Amino acid sequence: MGDSYHALYGTAYPMVPLIPCGRERRLFMTPPQGQHGSRLDPWTQSYAQRTAGMTASEIRALFAVASRPEVVSLAGGMPYLSALPMDTVAATVAQMLATQGLTALQYGSGQGDPTLREQILEVMALEGISAHADDIVVTTGSQQALDLVTRIFIDPGDVVLAEAPSYVGALGVFAAYQAEVAHVASDDDGLVPHALEERILGLKAAGKRIKFLYSVPNFHNPAGTTLSVQRRPQIVEICQRHGILVLEDNPYGLLGFDREPYAAMRTLSEEGVVYLGSFSKTFAPGLRVGWALAPHAVREKLVLASESAILCPSAYSQMTVSAYLATCDWKAQIKVYRELYRERRDAMIESLGAMLPQASWTHPDGGFYVWLTLPEGLNAKAMLPRAVTERVAYVPGTAFFADGTGHRNVRLSYCYPDPDRIREGVRRFAGVVQAELELLETFGPYDASAGRPGPSRGVQFPAPDLS
Repeated sequence: MGDSYHALYGTAYPMVPLIPCGRERRLFMTPPQGQHGSRLDPWTQSYAQRTAGMTASEIRALFAVASRPEVVSLAGGMPYLSALPMDTVAATVAQMLATQGLTALQYGSGQGDPTLREQILEVMALEGISAHADDIVVTTGSQQALDLVTRIFIDPGDVVLAEAPSYVGALGVFAAYQAEVAHVASDDDGLVPHALEERILGLKAAGKRIKFLYSVPNFHNPAGTTLSVQRRPQIVEICQRHGILVLEDNPYGLLGFDREPYAAMRTLSEEGVVYLGSFSKTFAPGLRVGWALAPHAVREKLVLASESAILCPSAYSQMTVSAYLATCDWKAQIKVYRELYRERRDAMIESLGAMLPQASWTHPDGGFYVWLTLPEGLNAKAMLPRAVTERVAYVPGTAFFADGTGHRNVRLSYCYPDPDRIREGVRRFAGVVQAELELLETFGPYDASAGRPGPSRGVQFPAPDLS
């Protein structure tokens, strides 16, 4: 498109006035001398190279469709906020504003509210973490913490180790900073230690520079698995031996169904692990409050990076969370969430067993997600348009691999719909899979070299933009 634009319009002037339309004079931007641009974006050639790694999240692209009331969404990982005591929360916020409003609506500390950082220590203590409030940096959700850690450690071409599959939001951050993601095999017990060791040795032999291992050890997003207690010290020891930082992302750690919280990997190494936490899954994602617990020197750089990016996190959001923790029974509320999500997990697992025996899936003991593997020959991304027309949404597995693999995988979320809605969603999803299997039996798998259509090829139904 750039060449055709250049041929049509040339590059003589930065702005070419067009014919006035009413009171509005429209200006057509042309790219600077020697740059081609495009008809839609004259600055195509001016962007930094790292923007090439910025792609739309497949999950965000689904929201417009999944939010329609007639669609059963098994896609997004939205907490079930209706379980919160909204009257109590509203009263807590009103009281906080009435007594501390001038502070809550003002600029705050770049590191975060000191009172909230002390309260975060109490939250992390449930996972065995003993730390100091000075080593906590409050962030705009743990997503910003992930961005900041990547920003201060990654140069273009550096390697980040990550589970296969891995959280799509992390993959987007790593791509934006031009990191190379090297996936490491995982199974029902989480990251496989010997696979990690082999991956590290292979990358080092190839002259690669590995900066950190990114892991979601508890109730993994998207796999729903949990890193076993036996493997945790092995993973930390391997990384320490090779001089690799561990980035422990733990938004779901308090949402286990069958036992008390697992001890965090941070308990195994204070200097070798940066721990990321969030109130999005246990309180309210709309407040966007997360944190990083880091070794002292790393903490200093995180604060500087945060100040340059946002100046300071929202004092209002922090003080809202702080007031909630101080005045509400937040531990009891977490128990409510645990029971609610356990019931929904059971509804999904039972429905899959009854309606989709041809597939296989993980059996999470906490969190929000089931990771499903389709029968051989099916492609989750290709069949998504058919699923949308059948009024059910999910996230194809390709979103969770940096190399675009995962075509047979699907992430199903059970946190938001009620159990009956989950059963209906699984029924619709199973119908889509069955229809695809019938097409597969009739036409065989798609063969690109022969041009032979297979399941979902040529489907013309509108679908979200998943490019």
